[in-house]
Amino acid sequence: MPEGNADPLDAAVRSLARLIGSTPGPVRRARLQHGDLVVEVEWPDGAHGVAAVPAVPPVEADAGLHYVCAPMVATLYLAPSPGADPFVSEGDQVVPGQQVAILEAMKMMIPVEADRAGEVVKVLVPNATPVEYGERLIALAVSEG
Repeated sequence: MPEGNADPLDAAVRSLARLIGSTPGPVRRARLQHGDLVVEVEWPDGAHGVAAVPAVPPVEADAGLHYVCAPMVATLYLAPSPGADPFVSEGDQVVPGQQVAILEAMKMMIPVEADRAGEVVKVLVPNATPVEYGERLIALAVSEG
């Protein structure tokens, strides 16, 4: 792959993850095709499958803090790969849309992005930890205005 070009399969997987995350109901079937490679997942009636969730779950303010929360049930990773520097550390400034972690669900990697600007006050969940939908991951001190 030429340097500087995004991997088309990776881009397709990320698009599928965003689509699943924006669906208003439970996802029963997902299909991804890239060239000759086809990945299909289907859940039977009554199975939970992948619950579609809003891109940013609702959060409550706590002592002026804002929380980046898990948009789905998955395993949280704080760095892009084992041994790499974390996406963010306490004291870092983040902007909306900045990747702060990554979730792995069913071998799909889904980026977790900050939805507000602020300073990382505390990373609340250890690396490689299973998380629940809506679980607080990172506390941000946000400035009003």
